Amino acid sequence: MEIKEQLYEGKAKKVLATDDPDLCVVSYKDDATAFNGKKKGTIVGKGVVNNRMSNFMFKMLEENGIHTHYVEELNDRDTVVKKVEIVPLEVIVRNRAAGSFSKKYGVPEGSDLASPILEFDYKSDPLDDPLVNNYHILALGLATQEEIDTIASMALKIDQLMIDFFKKCNVELVDFKLEFGRFHGEIVLADEISPDTCRFWDLDTHEKLDKDRFRRDMGGVEEAYAEMMKRIGLA
Repeated sequence: MEIKEQLYEGKAKKVLATDDPDLCVVSYKDDATAFNGKKKGTIVGKGVVNNRMSNFMFKMLEENGIHTHYVEELNDRDTVVKKVEIVPLEVIVRNRAAGSFSKKYGVPEGSDLASPILEFDYKSDPLDDPLVNNYHILALGLATQEEIDTIASMALKIDQLMIDFFKKCNVELVDFKLEFGRFHGEIVLADEISPDTCRFWDLDTHEKLDKDRFRRDMGGVEEAYAEMMKRIGLA
């Protein structure tokens, strides 16, 4: 497989074309952003952590019946993935109150939720990713009802699989963001699963082991990412 021109550069990754029209290469960067790019910085080694952890998690999910864009890890930062058409929705699953949910709904951070919450945000940095419901999604032509149902079902299944997995690592999965793509008529999980896209708390101390340490200037960011690599057995 030959790697060709760059197709896209986002906040955390570059996407490169290959000589196979169905495949591309994702290259993970150490650049860090928060609040839709309003805060910028660097987390040394983040690209390596996010690439390797995402691939590890995608493989685990594939073994449990979740179809993903993952194809092959090339090295610590670069991975071959299926060239999907991204559904322009951020899919958020919340297991405990935290972050923007706590602020928006006046629920103290760390509060228990009676059941998981599934949210859809319209993927748009200029609009700050507004919250949308099924009616918005259908009216704007972002996805079909069948796709919405598939995405919701997959997201909740992924939630349970990941809760069970991380519990064994003494980590609570507080909430996380997913993205999905279309590939030859099928909805597959895309993007990444990492401390950038998940809130991870130590099960006993509730110490934050994720990007909140960067967002909130808490310090110990690189150490938290490295700790998550250890917890899942990759370091």
